[in-house]
Amino acid sequence: MLVLGIETSCDETGVALYHSEQGLLGHELYSQVALHADYGGVVPELASRDHVRKLMPLIHGLLGDCQKELKDVSAVAYTAGPGLIGALMVGGAFATSLAFGLGIPAIGVHHMEGHLLAPMLEENPPEFPFIALLVSGGHTQLVSVTGVGQYALLGESLDDAAGEAFDKVAKMLELDYPGGPQVAKLAQKGNAQRFKFPRPMTDRPGLDFSFSGLKTFTLNLLQDEKDKHDPQYRADIAAGFQDAVVDTMVIKCRRAIQQTGLKRLIMAGGVSANLRLREKLEAMAVKEKAQVYYARPEFCTDNGAMIAYAGFQRLAAGEQNDLAIVSKPRWPLTELSEVKGIS
Repeated sequence: MLVLGIETSCDETGVALYHSEQGLLGHELYSQVALHADYGGVVPELASRDHVRKLMPLIHGLLGDCQKELKDVSAVAYTAGPGLIGALMVGGAFATSLAFGLGIPAIGVHHMEGHLLAPMLEENPPEFPFIALLVSGGHTQLVSVTGVGQYALLGESLDDAAGEAFDKVAKMLELDYPGGPQVAKLAQKGNAQRFKFPRPMTDRPGLDFSFSGLKTFTLNLLQDEKDKHDPQYRADIAAGFQDAVVDTMVIKCRRAIQQTGLKRLIMAGGVSANLRLREKLEAMAVKEKAQVYYARPEFCTDNGAMIAYAGFQRLAAGEQNDLAIVSKPRWPLTELSEVKGIS
C-alpha cells in the first residue's frame, strides 16, 4: 500500500509518501512563515489560499523525486482536524477529490495522532505502551498510550498551550514571528536565575498545566520602563520564562511516569524541538530509569509524513471516509476509535 499524506491544518503545506513495506519514501514541506510574518501571526484566509496554490506542485515534485506516478498511489490520508477550518477544508476537499478521481480510498487523520505517532518513523521507535507529551501551539497534553487509537488523557493545559504562551511572550519581547523559536534563541544569551518565575500548578497534585500566569509575570517584568529595552534584561526574561515552562512540563512528566509505572515517554509537537526541553527531560528520565523518544526536528513541526503514517495505520485496519470531507476544527484525541490488531 502506498499512502499519500496531506497536511494543511495551519500555516504549513506538507505532503509525503509512505509505503507499507518500504516505509517513508519522501516528503515535501512548504512553510508560510514569510507570508504571515508581516502580520505577527497566521492569517487564516491567506493560509487557506496558499495551501490551494502549493498542494499540487508539491505533490508533483514529491512523485517525481520518489519516481512514482499518481496511478501508483493506493490511498490518500489528510488532516481532518483540529486546525483552521478553511485550511482543513482545502486539504480535505483536495484529498477527497483526488481519491475519487483515482478510485482509491481517502481517510481524515487527527492532527495530534499524527504528532503522537511521528516518533514511529525513526530508526528506534518506542514500543507500546508509553506516555506521550503532546506540546504544540494549540495543545499541551499528557496521554497514556497503549496502542494506536488507545488513548487516555492524563492531564492538559487549563488555559494557554505551551507553544501559545511562547508566542505571546515573544510579542511582549518584540520578537519576530514565529515567536517560540525566537524566544528559545534569545534565551541562550540569558541568565535563567535572574528572575524567580513560578512553576504553575506544580505545588498541588495532578497532571494538568497552566501557563497564563507566566505571561502575566513576564508582562509585569516588562513594565519597568528603564530596563525593558536593555538586550540583557530581555534575554534574562526569555531564559527565565523558558526554564519555567520547561521545568513545569518535566515535573508533570515525572509525576506521570511515577503514577502510571510506564518507563517510556514520547514527546511530540512543535515545542518538542526545543533543545532545553529535550535536555531536561532526558536528565529526568535517567533518574527515573526511563527512556525518552521524539521525532527528528523536521517531523516535530507540522508535516505530511506523520499524516501519511497515521493514515496508513487506519487504512490498513479497514477505515476510510468514502466521499465525505471530514473537517473538525475542534476534535478531542480521546474520541478516536481503537485500531484493532495494532498495539
